[in-house]
Amino acid sequence: MLKRNINPILYRSLFTTVRWRNRDDMQDPKLAHIKEKIEADKQRLRWRTPYSDRPEEFQSTFKLFSSSNRNSELVELMQQPVDLSPSAIKNWWTRRRSGIEAHMQKFIPERHATLGDDLAAAHFVVHRGGSVRFRGQQKWIKMDEEENYELPTNYVPNLVLEEVKCDNMVLFYEGLENIRRLRHLTHLSFENVAKFDDWCLDRVSGSYFPALEVLNLKGTVVTERGLNSLYRLPSLKTVLVDSPEKNISWKLTIALLEEWNPKLEASSDHKFIKS
Repeated sequence: MLKRNINPILYRSLFTTVRWRNRDDMQDPKLAHIKEKIEADKQRLRWRTPYSDRPEEFQSTFKLFSSSNRNSELVELMQQPVDLSPSAIKNWWTRRRSGIEAHMQKFIPERHATLGDDLAAAHFVVHRGGSVRFRGQQKWIKMDEEENYELPTNYVPNLVLEEVKCDNMVLFYEGLENIRRLRHLTHLSFENVAKFDDWCLDRVSGSYFPALEVLNLKGTVVTERGLNSLYRLPSLKTVLVDSPEKNISWKLTIALLEEWNPKLEASSDHKFIKS
């Protein structure tokens, strides 16, 4: 009696399994349409290609060492315990202010489209305490004590930027995008810019400066690793650093650069620009 009760159940289960398998193997037009729709939805739901991976965007020489897991820092931050000590709050406030300032320095396409790359870069630098000089002018343009300066507010044809000093500026990586495509720039200085590091130098070297001859990196935190990106500047003749013979790594890197470009000279005592 028990056998008769079990056999129908097993038979029904096996029949159902075989029926669904045969149904999957059948090329049902409705099922094929649903599968195509699911695959299309999967393609649309994929993450967008990051800006750094797009071929038309700037390609960093350090991209080889970037992490494929872009959320690791966020996960690590979420796993940290909450710290409400005065020092932690102060550090948080400092980071927040830095983040706001970095956001304020982001590239504005409309400004460059309206003023041109040379005049737009001049406005960006002078407004933040730097100074610039245009071709055919001996006077350096910078802010006065009342934070006023004289720069055209409309596009001026044949206005060519030749020299830029960003010395002692609070300059972030995001702001370097505003100093780009200066085809006639010959002198560029970042002396005593505390946040200027290897990544910033990599950004500058890829910003299209075909006529740049002098680059001042004194007082920055650039290491010998960052100097490897200078091969992108074909007209470079002088690089100013704090100590070109600091250690064997610096000597080797500079020797390789000088071998690549015999006209290039790394120095610490060269007088940069007479203002």
